[in-house]
Amino acid sequence: MDAAMEDAAAQSEREWDGGGGGGGADAVLGLAGAGASLSLCYHEAFGPHDELILLEAADDLLPDLLQGRVTVRGRPEEEAVLCTPSATYAMKFVGNSNSVFLIPPGESAAPTLRPNGADGDDNVASATDAVASIIKVASGNIELVRTAPRLDKLRKLLNERPYVLDEDLGSDLQQKGLYTWQDLCELVQASDGELTEQLSSISAVEIDGFWRMVDDSSANTILDMILHNSVLHDWSLNSMPENDVLDVMESDGFMRKIVTHCLNRFGTKVDKEARGCWSLDERRVCLQFARRALGAGKMKLENFMGKWERSIPSGMRADLQMLEGEVLCEKLGAETWVHAFSVADLPLAPADRFAALFQERPKWEWKDLQPYIRDLRVPGVSSEGLLIKYTRKTQPSADAEPIFTAR
Repeated sequence: MDAAMEDAAAQSEREWDGGGGGGGADAVLGLAGAGASLSLCYHEAFGPHDELILLEAADDLLPDLLQGRVTVRGRPEEEAVLCTPSATYAMKFVGNSNSVFLIPPGESAAPTLRPNGADGDDNVASATDAVASIIKVASGNIELVRTAPRLDKLRKLLNERPYVLDEDLGSDLQQKGLYTWQDLCELVQASDGELTEQLSSISAVEIDGFWRMVDDSSANTILDMILHNSVLHDWSLNSMPENDVLDVMESDGFMRKIVTHCLNRFGTKVDKEARGCWSLDERRVCLQFARRALGAGKMKLENFMGKWERSIPSGMRADLQMLEGEVLCEKLGAETWVHAFSVADLPLAPADRFAALFQERPKWEWKDLQPYIRDLRVPGVSSEGLLIKYTRKTQPSADAEPIFTAR
């Protein structure tokens, strides 16, 4: 757990145990049977104790809480979240309508003041009474609600300094805008597991202790060199020997780690005759060339398809279906135009995602909308629930394509 939280807990424990004995929680736990009762007194350390807040947790969270496998994450200007190793929970304060007393552990306390406020000896509990001592009256508790990790900041942080070929990080000044794993854990409100998954999803790579995105131009250069060398050395794109690829690329001046990263980004590792081999993925490679073709902006569909097909490696086939969630087509008169619009560049928070989508287009057909929302994950909310919350659906006739607009 956070060191400040542990220090506060230790300080509170010292205050409770100092001079006044235990708080009598054992006696409270021992109450049994209808009509059982117990006297209550103020502990001599009674007070607001703002460092103590009740936390309500489901049974499945207790092992992580009790074993210290949770962290509270967020900057001062952000709403805090609690993270287990694999999940993120929003922390919501819920007020109590009834009085909730906090009673420290241990046997009954030494004589203390009864909470009736009266003067005189009647206000002092006898040492022989079964008494529980109140350390604090809690006004409410924190409720944990499973929530989606807040990962939009991750891409923004890593895009501050994408990796470029031949860069120099020799000085501390040149390391500005770079982030270690620990930095990301402190800045991004997500569990370790969710953070790791997202780093993989956005094709980030750890270089010299810093997590980086690889600049598109650099990734294109490496991919081109891999394809060029595959022709020179007669490597099959479905079975490229890893060691040979790395050796040749290293001799061309490329870091082995970055080459391996690009092989993983554009392909899949396979085993063949006990040797590590890589198979380039047709869709991922073709998609990269499609992005290049659309780099200059909107194009007529027929011109784009011609440029795209001429650029892809021999043996691969360009198919417009590969570009779902990457490009948008629109009819302008008799012609169809296409332009880049990647789901990877859209916000991950549902409200922001739908706002960005309806800013791009006021109306969406389902076949166009679906690729841009299928990756949204909100605990306890289905895709249909998100559509109901953020869109209006209209359908002129039973056999017509439904149209979605902003709610």
